Amino acid sequence: MQVGAVAVAVCFSLGATDAGSRYTDLNHRLMCTCGCAQVLGECNHVGCPNSAGELNELRVAIANNQGDQPILDGFVARYGAVVLAAPTGHGFDVVAWIAPFAVFGAALLGTILLVRRWSVGRTALTVGQAAGIDPEDRSRLDQVRRDTDGGF
Repeated sequence: MQVGAVAVAVCFSLGATDAGSRYTDLNHRLMCTCGCAQVLGECNHVGCPNSAGELNELRVAIANNQGDQPILDGFVARYGAVVLAAPTGHGFDVVAWIAPFAVFGAALLGTILLVRRWSVGRTALTVGQAAGIDPEDRSRLDQVRRDTDGGF
């Protein structure tokens, strides 16, 4: 059992260090700088002036045995932080990870409070209206409800 787990781990680690898989991983962690808003490895912008040069720059860095983080840092230094496909987990970029969940939570809480307010307001209004109706109008209202099967 343990031998099988070690064999699987070795196979995955060998594939992860393969230059081709590193190239694919890194070009999917970078954005094309031509303005097409696509991942560098997927840029299908016809006649893209930037993707071929950036991909070649990535190939050269991998061939020179640079680490993944130095390669990404080099792209950020050259093209700016917009070249990263995902924000980092440091500094102000943490807001990009937290904000969608915070907005969803606030919207959910607001919706729950709004529905509660509507239901409490409707109940209070119905009770208040019923208390202010004179007996003659009440009997007509009851007759209408009976005639319409409670639909009014």
